[in-house]
Parts: sequence; structure tokens; C-alpha cells
Amino acid sequence: MHMTEDKGKRVAHAPASGAISSFTLAAGPSTNPATSITTLWNYIQPALDHIVRSSTNNISKAPAIDVQYHMGIHTAVYNYFTSQPENVAPTRSGPPSQKSPSSRVDNEKWMSGMDIYERLDDYYTSVARELFLGTPMDDSALVHYLVPCFHRYSAGAQSVNRLLNYVNRHFVKRAVDEDKGWLRLNDVLDVVAKMIKDGDARDQISLKLKQRRAEELKRWGYEEGDSREVLARAEASAEAASEVDRVVPLSSLAYRRFRVEVLDPLLTVPKGKGKKRPKKPSQVNGERPLPKGRLARAVKWLLESEDEERRGLAEGLAAALRVCGIRVDHPLRRRLDKFLLMGSPTSGSADASGGGP
Repeated sequence: MHMTEDKGKRVAHAPASGAISSFTLAAGPSTNPATSITTLWNYIQPALDHIVRSSTNNISKAPAIDVQYHMGIHTAVYNYFTSQPENVAPTRSGPPSQKSPSSRVDNEKWMSGMDIYERLDDYYTSVARELFLGTPMDDSALVHYLVPCFHRYSAGAQSVNRLLNYVNRHFVKRAVDEDKGWLRLNDVLDVVAKMIKDGDARDQISLKLKQRRAEELKRWGYEEGDSREVLARAEASAEAASEVDRVVPLSSLAYRRFRVEVLDPLLTVPKGKGKKRPKKPSQVNGERPLPKGRLARAVKWLLESEDEERRGLAEGLAAALRVCGIRVDHPLRRRLDKFLLMGSPTSGSADASGGGP
């Protein structure tokens, strides 16, 4: 994913109009790609690089791969899964405890599919870190860089999610069923335990657990009676907000890595030097100014500017924060939502001058 300079702003670089519209391997695999995780990964990684990393004229649509190559990946992944014995750790360098945090799944037995899932997590980590390292130091250019980067990353993540959907069906679904998903029994056990009276039937306990799950989803915008689309969006946000040891669908896995490697560092407020406790900033119009993280400063600059693209950029950033699991009550989300709700282009600077969320 290449970037270039345009009028002082970093923007996604688009290739010439004659760029290849689909991608295939120069030569087929010399061995059966389903024989090991190494051969399988070597077979699919060129497709991932093309889908996620290559330049494109349309950052909202991932570049395609050749149909034959697409079907070959489907077949190889299917064959790899069906040839793996259950609950046996596939070959991988180093024990889970020495790999990324996502590899530590309660120190339990591995399930078939964990190896490819972790490789994908490592892959998205690498891509997201590259994007973070490319962020401009100038606050005024940060949002202009971040929004198109996220659009391109998101398009690639959705395409990979479809390409490798068998991983979701075979591994992720089973892992969630075995209490390794974004919301686990241990997360709600203390709350549910207070609700459960002696003699409650199992179906009553199950009902109360479902109610607790509904409460969690409510934090992400879901209300009882909402459409399935709203429910799916809320659950996807909750998945992206989860800890990295939780097993989530591949699209949420990608968004979670974008949050951890890109958004969280940009939202972090630098710690002041010395042991003195910083004074609380004075309120303006009854609200406190946003903390001075890099992204907060960049949004402040954007909303106070006369940039003709500011509304579109604010919408794109608000969507990225939501999809990647930044909570609804986060000050930056609240500030962006407030700006977008006001609607009027002239009212943005008045909102920004208040300095509050």
C-alpha cells in the first residue's frame, strides 16, 4: 500500500489505469499446498499481499485474484483442515506461550486451524505496523493519511474474510462454541452468579447469560428489536474491541489489529515528565478539552479548519473508530459524532472551539 505526497498531505497512491485487475501465481505450486502449514501459507500469502497490500485505483475495493487461484486456495484450505487430526498441535516454531498473545488460548489443547488463524493474526499485525510507521508527524496531515489507509485496509480485510471463509466456518465457529470467543463465561460469571438462585434450571441460567450478552451488545449500539444488520455491526465492534487472545472472525481479527497497532498508539496521551500531577484543564462551555493524544490533536485541527474534505474525513474516521472497537463513550468518538450530528458546515468550527467531546 504505497503513499505519496499531495499538496502537503499524504494520500493513498493509485497505480496507472493500465494496472492488472486480477492476480495469479506465475506458476502453480510444486507440491500439494495442503501438506503442511508452511506449504499452505507459502501458497496463499502472495494472494494476501495482492489483496491487502498492492496499490489500487479504488481504495474501497480490494484488487481481485485470478478465479483459478481463488478456487485453488479454497480447495487447499479445505484439504488442509480435513487432513488435520483434532486437538493436535500442527507444526510451528516455538510453543504458543512464546508467540503472540493470541496464541495463548488458556493453555488448552490446540484445535485444528489455530496455526493458520495465528499466521493471519501475525500477517495483519505486520500490515498494520507498516501503516503506523507511515503516519505523518504533521497533525494536519494525519487524518488525511489515516482515513484512506483504513478504507484500503478494510477492503482487503473483507476480501480475505470471504476468501478464507472456511477458516471462520471450521475453526472460529468451533472455538466460539468452546467458550474461546469475544465474550466468555468467565467474563460474566460473577454477574450471572448473583442473579442465579438455588434451584434455577439450566435453561434459566442460559437465558440469563443471553441477557448479559445483550447488555454487552447494547454498549455497541444494539437495542432489542433492532435489525440483524444492527446486531451484526454491534457484535463485530465488540469482537474488534476484545483482547487479542479471544478468537473472532477473520474480518474482526483484522480490525482488532488495526486498533491495537494503529489507533491505540495514536489515541494514547503522552505521559508528562516528572512526578508532578498535571492540573486538570479548565472547562469550556461546561466541557473539558480532549486529551492531547496525536489523533485528538489531529481531529481538533481538522474540525477547526476550513478544509473542504473535513466532513467526509470525519465520517470516515468515525466509522473506523466504530468498526475497530473504540467504545461509543470515548471522548474522540463523542466529539466526531457531535460534529456530524450538527450537520451544518459552518457549525463545525463553533463545536471545535468548545474543545470538548
